[in-house]
Parts: sequence; C-alpha cells; structure tokens
Amino acid sequence: MNDLPVHAVLGELDQQLASHPNVVLQAPPGAGKTTLVPLALLNSPWLAGQKIILLEPRRLAARAAAERLAQMLGEPVGQTVGYRIRLETRVSAVTRIEVVTEGILQRLLQADPELPGVGLVIFDEFHERSLDADLGLALCLQTQQYLRDESPLKLLVMSATLDAAAVSRLLDDAPLVSSEGRQHPVQIQHGAAVAPGQSLEPQLEQAVLQALATDSGSLLVFLPGAAEIRRLQTRLQDSLAVWPTVDVAPLYGELDFAAQRQAISPAEPGRRKVVLATPIAETSLTIEGVRVVIDSGLCREPAFDPVSGMTRLHTRRISRAAAEQRAGRAGRTEPGVCYRLWSADQHAQLAAQSQAEILQADLAPLALQLAQWGIDDPAELAWLDAPPAAALQQGRDLLVQLGALRAGEHGWQLTEHGSALAALPMHPRLAHMLVRGQQLGLGRQACRLAAILGERDLLRGVDDADISRRLAVFEQSRNEPALDRGALQRARKLAEQWQRLIGRVAAESSLPDPDSERWAGLLLALAYPDRIAQRRGEKGSDYRLANGRSASFLQVDSLQQQAWLVIARLGGHATQRNARVFMAAALDPQWLEQYLPELVHEEQTLEWDPRSETLIAERQRRIGSLILSREPLPGIDPAQRSRALCGVVRRQGLALLPWTPALRQWQARILLLRQQDLQEGRESAWPDLSDNCLLDTLEDWLAPWLDKVSRLAHFAALDLAGILSGMLPWPLPQQLDEQAPSHWAVPTGSRLRIDYSEQPPVLAVRLQEMFGSRETPRIANGRIALKLHLLSPARRPVQVTQDLAGFWSGSYAEVRKDMRGRYPKHYWPENPLEAEPTTRAKPRKS
Repeated sequence: MNDLPVHAVLGELDQQLASHPNVVLQAPPGAGKTTLVPLALLNSPWLAGQKIILLEPRRLAARAAAERLAQMLGEPVGQTVGYRIRLETRVSAVTRIEVVTEGILQRLLQADPELPGVGLVIFDEFHERSLDADLGLALCLQTQQYLRDESPLKLLVMSATLDAAAVSRLLDDAPLVSSEGRQHPVQIQHGAAVAPGQSLEPQLEQAVLQALATDSGSLLVFLPGAAEIRRLQTRLQDSLAVWPTVDVAPLYGELDFAAQRQAISPAEPGRRKVVLATPIAETSLTIEGVRVVIDSGLCREPAFDPVSGMTRLHTRRISRAAAEQRAGRAGRTEPGVCYRLWSADQHAQLAAQSQAEILQADLAPLALQLAQWGIDDPAELAWLDAPPAAALQQGRDLLVQLGALRAGEHGWQLTEHGSALAALPMHPRLAHMLVRGQQLGLGRQACRLAAILGERDLLRGVDDADISRRLAVFEQSRNEPALDRGALQRARKLAEQWQRLIGRVAAESSLPDPDSERWAGLLLALAYPDRIAQRRGEKGSDYRLANGRSASFLQVDSLQQQAWLVIARLGGHATQRNARVFMAAALDPQWLEQYLPELVHEEQTLEWDPRSETLIAERQRRIGSLILSREPLPGIDPAQRSRALCGVVRRQGLALLPWTPALRQWQARILLLRQQDLQEGRESAWPDLSDNCLLDTLEDWLAPWLDKVSRLAHFAALDLAGILSGMLPWPLPQQLDEQAPSHWAVPTGSRLRIDYSEQPPVLAVRLQEMFGSRETPRIANGRIALKLHLLSPARRPVQVTQDLAGFWSGSYAEVRKDMRGRYPKHYWPENPLEAEPTTRAKPRKS
C-alpha cells in the first residue's frame, strides 16, 4: 500500500491536523485516501485515543471500506474498525474507527451535539455534495465552535474533484494538502453521443463487444439507472454467447449486499467481468481487475420543484468532474482505457461540477433537522451553498401540515409530534404515517407501507399502480412472477426495523379488520395529504390533487375505477402538464372525515360560476383544493359578496363594465391633466383613474354599487358614468371643462370634438375652417398644444401639425397647389391669414 499516491502526504496531513482544527485533502481517484488516511491517523498524539468517524456516501461503500480497513489490520469487522449503516451496525466497545453513512452522522449529532469520544470526523468523497454531507459538515462546524473547547473536534474533508479552495474558505481558511497524480494512466477515447430519443442500450452493447475484442481486463459500464442496467443485461445475455468466459454483474443501490459484493469482487482466474453500474461505482469502491470503463455520460437524479411540491427524476448529462471520477476507475490497479459516448467538443460543454443536492432536493427533512437542532435561520450555519428559501419554506409548510412544526414567538418551533418524527430515520412524511398509524391501531400496516415506499418497486415491470397489490405479497409472494424477491426481503427487514422503533404494542384499533389492504389509502393520506386526488369527471385517467396539481395514468389501470386516490409515487418530466401516477391506493373520502378529521376543513365560499355566469354561495368541506361536499348558503355576507364580484371584474377586466366612448374620453381628459402636472414636477389634484389603478381599487369605488348584481348581465345596468364622476371632487368637474374641454370652437364657429385617446389630443378640422387663425389651439391653461389634423374637403388629412403659423408660412403653398388641382371649385387663397374661414366651397359674398 506504500505505493499509493496519498502515502506521500500522510506525514504532512498528520502535522496539519496536529496544528489546525480543519484540513482539506485533495487526492485524485485511486490515490488510496479512503483506506490509508484513517489508519495513518489512528494513533496520532493529537487524537488522544479518541474515535475517528469516516463518512461514506453510500451503504455499499461504507461496508466495503470498513471490511478493507479491518482486513489491513488483520482483524474482523467490529473490532478496531466497525460500521453503522441502515439496518445494520457492527461496532463494539473497542471500535476506534466507525465507518458510517452520512445520515447516521446527523443522528449521532442530534443525540449528543458534543460527539463525546470522537476526535476526528472525515468527510470522504465530499465532492458528491449530498444534502446529508452538507448538513453534517455545518453541524460539526457549530459543534466544533461552541461545544468542544476542552477536547477539540477536528474535521478532515477529502475529495478528488471538488473546488478545494472553496471548501478551505468555508473551514476558516483550512490548510490544503494535495496528493498529485493518478496511480496509473488512463487513455480517453471519445465517440458519438446517443441522439435524443434513441435508446441507449444498443450503443453501449456495441461498445462492450468492441472493448472485449480489443482490450484486456474486466469492464465497468456506467448507466443512468437500474432500468437501463436490466435492459442492457438482457441484450448482453445473447450477444455474449460467443464469450463463454465473460460474466455480467449488475451493481446498483437496491441490490442486496451479496449481489453487490459479487459485482465488486475480482473475476475468477481465467474469466472476465462486465460490471453494469449506476453512479454508485463512481467513488470509494475499487473493483478489482477493471481496466476498461465505458461511460454513457448520463446520470439520473431527483429534483424537487417548489412550485408543484413534487420530486421528479431527471436524466441529465454528468459534469466534467464526474466524468473524471468515472474514468479514474480504469486506472485503479493498472493502466486502463475509458470509452466516452460523447465527443471531445461535447465534453468541453459539460458543467464543471455536479450541482449540490441541497440546491435541488426536497428540503422537508432538512427543515426538520434544523428545527431539532434549534436553528430558525439557516444563515446561522456555515454552508457551501445555502438552502434555497423557496424549497426550505415548502418543507416547513409540509411540516406544519403534518403537525411537526409551528411558528412561535421566537421563530419555528418543533412540536412534541415533530420530536417523535425526528427520532425516526426516514422522511417526515413516512415518519408521520408511522406515528399516527400506530395511534389508529394500524402500526403494522404503516410499517409495511413505509418499507415498500422506502425500497424500489417490489413488482418489476408491472403496469399496475395499486399499492395494495404490493402489500399482498408480504403474506403470499409465490403468485407474483414479477416479484423482485431481493427488494421484498429488504422491505420485510425494513418493516421489522420500523416496527421495533415505534413499539410492538400497538394501540387498540377501532377499525374493522385493521390488517386489510383497504386501509392503505387512509395511511397514505397521512404521509401525502397534498397528493389526495379526485378524478376529473365520472370516467377517465386524469386526477386533480389536493395541492392543485394534476396527475394521470398513462396506461389503463385498475385504479381508474376509483373516484378518489392517494398517490404515493409520481413521475414524469417537469415540462409535462400532468405528472404520471406510478403508485397509489384507493381512498374512501368518508374515512377521512371519520378518522382523519384534521385533514378536512370547512369553508364558506362565494364564487363566480363561468358556466351559468352567476354568483354561487356554498358551504364546502375541502381537502386542500378538492371539494368533499357542498351545500348552498341561504344568506350571503354583503362584504364577502362585494369582494367576490370585484374579483370577477378583476379577472375579466374593466371591459366587463358598461363603458361608452364618451366616458373613455372623460377618463382620458383627467389622465392628461394629471400627467401634465406630474411631468412639470408638481403634485396633481387630479385623481389617478387609469385602468390599472381602477382595477387595484375596485373595492373602494365599485363595491358599494354591486348590491344588485348577481349575474353577468347585471353589470351592464350599472351607472358607470355616475359612479366614476363621483370620484372627481368639486370644483374639478368645472375645471375639467375649462382646462380639457370636450370640444373646441374653430374660427367658423363650429364646435368640434377633441380626441383625447391620443397624446397630444387631436383636433380634426377642415383646413378652410382655420383660415385667418394665426395660433395653434391650446388647452390646460395654454400648456398643451392640440395636434391639428387639417383635412381636405373630402375630410382626408393633408397636414398634421402643432405649429399652425409655421404651416401657413411654410408648406401651405404646396398644399394649396395640390388642393387647387383636386378641388378647383373650392376657395384656396394665397394669403390664408387674411382669408375668411368657411364651411362652404367658397365664402359667402358680403
């Protein structure tokens, strides 16, 4: 092991930890940091015999690391080196190195924030930026700062591809120790990327066959998920018939550990292995004998949408850092080669780093952890990336709905029920289902449901969303050919663990036949109250959720016969209108009112029915946006009625009201004078009667006049002119006629309408009626010149001007020449200023 690159910096690392509370170690893939660093530091004087906690991102990596470390000491696991993962603990009183998954660290901290007896916490593979790792580091930093003065807690962050400088700054400018160079070189070969819409597996199959023919050693193939692994494995069973010495082994998180161990073990002598893996194999694990990596360049990650409150899986391109990690798998034990299913140009376009989970995850678990820690403002903790405010608030809203959190005088406070949820190592939704289910006498059922939802689908490839079918296999699994027996075994083990946590003595159930699968919907309603769903119409596959969103079955499903469902698993792309229902249970809505009345609330509503165009008053019993029952209300509160009608006008617009052209002109006259005052920098006495302001203030000026309106046609009967004129206090009506008159008297004596719909206002007048007039007409006490549209005898504009005197002395001569040719019988004097204005072809003779 002394030839591993990290061995050269172990002395420097020990010295830095002796003199600094925090250190960052940057070491490339294959450097040996996971196995060499904990053992090298175990007996350091500064550790003073305390424990080392080594964090790994996954259970497989944690167990494999613990076994490797114990092997190097020549001991069984559970002695000097032990591990804690979900469902399994192997530690003893003499254990000095505990390898744990990242969620376990949070529970250790919440149980005792001082972490007594722990001298060093190592964050391995921190570049993966899991939510648990980010939170664990933030909590450890606060423990280090406030609780460990006498016995310092030291932190070591290890990574291969992370921006180490940023981590160093987070850790109070911690020293950076770097291990240079990969142990063995890896040749990179780029190929063509899979075109959008094309299947991934055929191209990967060809890459595998080519690598087997041209390269030696075992192969590691990276795919985005378990479904792609199974499809490629099926294809390879036929194509590898000519390679009898080649074994195919899948590797993904849901596999039982025996299958995972088989995948990471070296191939038997004389045989080769093709390991088909998800990103679980990117880090921490060394798969013996692998010197060829085939990388699809894809990964599948959950992303939470605060707008919809749903988490959906997204298949996306990996980052350059992840690509580097994957390629490094080929050079762990000898020189290797990496085939990338994308071009060099496409590689340059990849994001430098993978996005931190905290920026795209459901933050309800984080909100619960922060409340348990006593943190109201996440800014009190140190983060590489602070939790997004919208997602964190969404998480808190869910906790409030579950009764786990309340807004107190000094911020968010954990309730007694919230403390019970925080004690369970699962999502708050499932924890709530277990605690409340136990109270209802459905604890056994709740544990089974939680276990089913905590694992991948027990029924592989079955297009049946009914979760009751999954519950049935707990009792009788032989009649299900699609059953994933490994998943069933893990789920049963989980159910037993949850049952131990909540206690085997169940509350006395008042429900008939509490072990029946028909109670699944009631229990799921506890975990997913926002996903209680009601079918749209009498038939169909579309459902509306209590959170206002939509979901549908893409294929015919037995649950479509149910008017009410609770949806436990949703999927689909974020751009799709409806989410897809993957797992759900039927629900009797009457049971909600009987057994879960806290989910039902009563509202008195006054709503506009667009079909009948009438106002309808009802008493409704609701679950979120869904209506359980409704009945008419005989009396309507006048204030509520007015608000509802104002809402109708606000939605449909002011055009719903009986405007006339004259009333629009009146409005424009007032707005013109107001705008002129504001442009000149003085306060205006003229009110803001713009459409936007009128819509914003409907309750002030319109609501008092709506007492006789109950249907759409009634709006037309409103005296809108009278209502609006009442908004103009005396003496403004008189000043309006003086400053912005509706008509203007031209030299012939004609009173012509001014058009205020344009700026500046327009006076359209026949050119001959303006003879003898030297000045442009002006309004607003002379501040605004009207725009003159000078018309021909046929009332077509021949000139548009705000400078009448300039027109007479300038372009009138050309206009006169044209008009004399077109209208020879009309009067076109050479000197218009001395001519008599006329409405006739020629002026009357005196």
